Amino acid sequence: MTSTNARKVNPPPVPLQTRVFQFLKYLVLTVGCMIIAAPLYLTVITALKTRQESTENFFSLPTSFYLGNFQEVINKQNYFTYLGNTLFITVVSLILMAIVIPSLSYALARNMRKSKFYRFSYIYLVIGLFVPFQVVMVPLVKLASKFNLSNIWGLILFNLMFALRDGVFLFVAYIDSAVPLELEESAHIDGCSVFRTYASIVFPLLKPMTVTILILNALSVWNDFMLPLLLLNKSKSSWTLQLFQYNFKTAYTFDYNLAFASFLLSMLPIMIVYIFSQKYIIQGLTNGAVKG
Repeated sequence: MTSTNARKVNPPPVPLQTRVFQFLKYLVLTVGCMIIAAPLYLTVITALKTRQESTENFFSLPTSFYLGNFQEVINKQNYFTYLGNTLFITVVSLILMAIVIPSLSYALARNMRKSKFYRFSYIYLVIGLFVPFQVVMVPLVKLASKFNLSNIWGLILFNLMFALRDGVFLFVAYIDSAVPLELEESAHIDGCSVFRTYASIVFPLLKPMTVTILILNALSVWNDFMLPLLLLNKSKSSWTLQLFQYNFKTAYTFDYNLAFASFLLSMLPIMIVYIFSQKYIIQGLTNGAVKG
C-alpha cells in the first residue's frame, strides 16, 4: 500500500452558518420539550403530595409517594358514574364516526367530479374547518335547547358533526390516493353492488385512515370540556370526568392536589391507547397527504 492510499482524507470543515443553524434548531427543540414537560411535572408531583407539602413548596418534589389523593378522588360520590358517562360518550361517538365518515367520504370522493351537488357538499363540509368553535357556540346551544339535545345523546351527535369536517377532508384525499378505481370497476363487472363493493373492498383498504381518525377523535372527545359544559350542565348525573374535575374549583378555593390526581387518572387510559396506536396515525396521515 502506498503512502498516498494510506493517507487519511479529512472531512471538510462544517461551515459556520450550518453550525449556528444546528445549534438554534436543538435549542428550540430543547425549549419546546421543557415547555411541554413543565405542566406534566407539576401535575405528577402535585398529585403525589399532601396538601401541607403543596402549601410549603408548590414546585418541590414530594417527600414520599402519597397515594391518598387518588384514593380520595375515586371514593368521591358518583366518580364511576362520570367515568362511565365519559366512556360511553367516547365509544358511541367513535362507532358512529367509523360508520358515517368513511361511507360519506367514499360517496363524495367518487361523485364530486361528476356532480355539482357532491362537489358543493364537500366544499361545504371542508369550509367548517375554518370556522372557530366560538362562532358556532351560541347557535349550537340554542339548537340543542330547541330540539331537546342538551343531553348525552345530543353531545354524541355534535361530536359526530364536528368530526365530519376534518374526517371528510382526510378521507377524500386518502381514497383518491390509496384506493385504485380499477378495483371497484372489476367488482362491478363481477356483479357486486355499490354497497358490496364498499363493504368488501373499499372499507378494508381504509383501515389506516379509519384508525387515525378514531384515535385523534378519541383524544378530543375524551378530553373535551367546553361542549359537555354547554350541553350537560343541567343534570349532574350526566356529567363527564372533565365536568367532575371542574367541580374541584369553588368560588374561593381550588384543591390542586385532588384536581391533579383526577387529571392523571383521566389521562392514563387515553395515553395508553395513543402510545400503542401512534404508528397508525403516522401511517394514515402520510398516505393521505400524498395524492396520486
